[in-house]
Amino acid sequence: MLLALAFCLQANAQTWSGNPILTGFHADPEVMFAHQTNRYYIYSTTDGTPGWGGWYFTCFSSEDLTNWRYEGIILNLPRDTQWASGNAWAPAIEEKLIDGKYKYFFYFSGETGHGKAIGVAVSDSPTGPFHDVGHPIVDKRPEGQKNGQQIDVDVFTDPDTGKSYLYWGNGYMAGAELNDDMLSIKEETVLRMTPRGGTLQDYAYREAPYVFKRNGIYYFLWSVDDTGSPNYHVAYGTSNQPLGPIQVAEQPIVLIQDPENEIYGPAHNSVLQIPGRDEWYIVYHRINKNYIEREKGPGIHRETCIDRMFFNPDGTIQPVKPTKRGVKGIRK
Repeated sequence: MLLALAFCLQANAQTWSGNPILTGFHADPEVMFAHQTNRYYIYSTTDGTPGWGGWYFTCFSSEDLTNWRYEGIILNLPRDTQWASGNAWAPAIEEKLIDGKYKYFFYFSGETGHGKAIGVAVSDSPTGPFHDVGHPIVDKRPEGQKNGQQIDVDVFTDPDTGKSYLYWGNGYMAGAELNDDMLSIKEETVLRMTPRGGTLQDYAYREAPYVFKRNGIYYFLWSVDDTGSPNYHVAYGTSNQPLGPIQVAEQPIVLIQDPENEIYGPAHNSVLQIPGRDEWYIVYHRINKNYIEREKGPGIHRETCIDRMFFNPDGTIQPVKPTKRGVKGIRK
């Protein structure tokens, strides 16, 4: 019996997630570990609709990063907000312990009727129900920015200070400190943070900022090129401050296509650290290989994937090889 149990545990440890990890078309994935439930969660853009016209967000959860359970629709913009009609894009979520109770703050972008804006909804559970605050919290470009959209939001809480920050922007990157209520930004802290320079072959900023911290270094990841391009990829830089300035890495590409293995457009990512370990994963979307031709709509046929991410001794990120096998099931 003990031998059988040992074999079962060993087999489970060798189970691979496979890529993609979610059923159907899902893009712009946001991954989170919830201390309340001791589970991992993914929130995404519901893909496959012409014109990126999805109008709701779903949630999936897992205890091992390999088996994902559908948790249902957590926010339907026309039904659950007073200001957004659709274009439910690129969410972000943060778990905060407030007065001894876990709260979940879900940031997202939607169409207002006169452009895109970013809102926030709140819940006592990572699977909802989420309640919109009733209005956008970012509905204009930073001062001096003449183009770009208010989409692709990211939220980051500095583990050393407890302060939380919001980042966003397509065509530009902006950041600001959040107020303590997590429901509004400190307007006086808004900064344009767009990394300068680069080309479509390396690090020219397009969209999808993502921020995390490791060993005192703030890492800033972003996506390059168009989401429908096979060349859509992830670049990065670092800073010693949560609002920059950003120093682009000498070898800036984190994740890029592998045509020989029919992997195209891997980008718009989030990053997961296993609690208590220096063990990291990158969750991203790629273009479904059967829709790579432009006339088939590659930009709306995207699927969510996961791979390991490693660091060099000097703190630089090793290039991630996108895989079809994904990651091994983990033990907490």
